[in-house]
Amino acid sequence: MSVEASALRLKVARPEDAMVRVENATVVFDGFKALDIDSFSVRQNEIRVVIGPNGAGKTTLCDVISGKTRLKSGRIYLNGADISRFKDFEIARLGVGRKFQTPAVFGSLTVQENLELAAPISKGVLPALYRKTSAADRDKIREVIFAVGLDAVPDVQAQYLSHGQRQALEIGMLLVSSPKLLLIDEPAAGLSDDETGTMATLIKKLAEGHTVIVIEHDMGFVRQLEADITVLNEGRILAEGPMSAVQADPRVIEAYLGR
Repeated sequence: MSVEASALRLKVARPEDAMVRVENATVVFDGFKALDIDSFSVRQNEIRVVIGPNGAGKTTLCDVISGKTRLKSGRIYLNGADISRFKDFEIARLGVGRKFQTPAVFGSLTVQENLELAAPISKGVLPALYRKTSAADRDKIREVIFAVGLDAVPDVQAQYLSHGQRQALEIGMLLVSSPKLLLIDEPAAGLSDDETGTMATLIKKLAEGHTVIVIEHDMGFVRQLEADITVLNEGRILAEGPMSAVQADPRVIEAYLGR
């Protein structure tokens, strides 16, 4: 870990500070400004939903927070410390977990085995293949299995799980590393109505101990989260606030909701 990353671990945020803050941030791809945000922040243990039309900059926003994409200009702060130049693995070690839209689980492994593989270990492939799960790991994995609602299927191979269960498993694979900030991309995509309700309940439960940023298109699911919304359009923040205010904003209706 770099000296900067080590120093960040020692910085304690004041309670009033945001968990994550993005300021004067721009990202440019081939001359196109994909992100142009003056200020975006999310509090500790808050759920924030980010919506917007395709190409609005939603995924790019999560990319810069997680370190996958570098800013052209601006700053990103985690618990008050500047992480703008940190590499993605350094940011992950500081407690930022990222879940993409398509579940990245190992179909031939059971729920339990997927979680064991995701548990924090030494660097390298061989330690991952030949490690012995510690008692602490087993306790953590058991806790996660119950937290994500997979306690009835711990020995079932992931390929036989429903889509909703695979989504929950991937969230569980993040939780075994005890992240502080979760970036979750379209968790309701492809879910049934019942699974959508279950996923909303899970994410609201996660916010009791985590900060959660959710990218989503399913407005019914967004309503169930009962969270503040940030609307992006053409890389800029168009509106922010509760669902009722966002839905009534004519700019949002024109750019997204009314389409």
